[in-house]
Amino acid sequence: MAHRIKAVLIPIVLAALLAAAAAAQSGVDLDQSREIFQEIDGFLQSLKEITGFKIHHRVPAEIISRGQVKEFLQKRMKEAATPEDIRVEELTLKKFGLVPQDFDLAKNEVDLLTEQAAAFYDFNRKKLFITDWTPSATREPALIHELGHALADQNVNLGRFIKQGRKSDDGSMARLAVMEGQASWLMAEYLARKAGQSLATSPALLETMAHSIESGAGEFPVFEGEPLYLRETLVFPYTKGLLFQNAVYKRMGERAFAEVFKHAPVSTQQILHPDDYFSGLAPTNPALPVLPDAHGYKRLTDGTVGELDHAILLEQYCGREESAAVSPHWRGGEYALMERRSPERVVLLYASEWDDAAAAKRYFRLYRKVLEKKWKHIEVKSESDDSVAGAGDDGYFLVQVTGTVVTSVEGAENPVLAQNR
Repeated sequence: MAHRIKAVLIPIVLAALLAAAAAAQSGVDLDQSREIFQEIDGFLQSLKEITGFKIHHRVPAEIISRGQVKEFLQKRMKEAATPEDIRVEELTLKKFGLVPQDFDLAKNEVDLLTEQAAAFYDFNRKKLFITDWTPSATREPALIHELGHALADQNVNLGRFIKQGRKSDDGSMARLAVMEGQASWLMAEYLARKAGQSLATSPALLETMAHSIESGAGEFPVFEGEPLYLRETLVFPYTKGLLFQNAVYKRMGERAFAEVFKHAPVSTQQILHPDDYFSGLAPTNPALPVLPDAHGYKRLTDGTVGELDHAILLEQYCGREESAAVSPHWRGGEYALMERRSPERVVLLYASEWDDAAAAKRYFRLYRKVLEKKWKHIEVKSESDDSVAGAGDDGYFLVQVTGTVVTSVEGAENPVLAQNR
């Protein structure tokens, strides 16, 4: 859900924790004093040999300051998202309880990515930038990662690839995982080969690399203070994308690098479970519940809610164990926000589908707990084995489970009767 801003900002920024983890795990003794940009052509040639991609032209590069990075991110956000876009995305996250009610999404995204920037490739200007505060020991892995983007861009057009995925929030995040996962895998594979190893033949090295990226996040105070949803969706494209790329590479070899762009995964579920990608398992589109009295309302936004979104929501409110047990049973998710300007009110309509009735029933019970915890006040008016209705912080709600589908109406002005089946 609501990955639109991330689709704009994440592709151009490499988390510093990624490069630092790679340098630490590679065992490569980096020369602190060499001119790193002089190595670009050699790095590109090595990446060409791994991927089979063609080098069509040289990649210009320059050093950039922290202030310039922040200015760049702010400019990119203004170009790609209007204040209304940002308001709607922020409102969506708040309605699901994934960020606090006083959360400033635009400021937090820019601050978070500025803190973590080590390097980025701007696929509009076709230019690579390395930050001037990046330690010398992390510049090589950061540069290799971004050159992975540059080489892919010369062969598949990354800007177009990202735009083609914006019809689905969850599909957009899956495409980010293709981009960042491939670049992360190439970075790690390049360093592994220098040490006489390969990710494809060393599962332990692969897992260590992915774990190092996640564990390295604790070094960054802005990141550490962010809501779980922002932290998880920031590292997901790098960590899970890396594992996904490795799975496709083990199955297809060199052909994997172009294949994931030609036939992109359509959901975060396919990233998390590569066998679902190979089998072509596509998400379902469960029907949304109906707002009983829709007079004066208009659809403000709508989108998809993927396995990743459900996994984070469940972890935040029900714990990691419940999340790990239930979220893989996800089959599809949809949401819409209905807004009335006068008097002001926003209603969330939400539906999720699960792979069997037992999983749906379990999620129904867990989502009841989500409501209890995300609101300060909740009053249950009626409850049965397959429905719960009442009032929460922002209005009346009704949650129901029917077969494999769980639906919810939240924020209604009047009680929602259990006729929304």
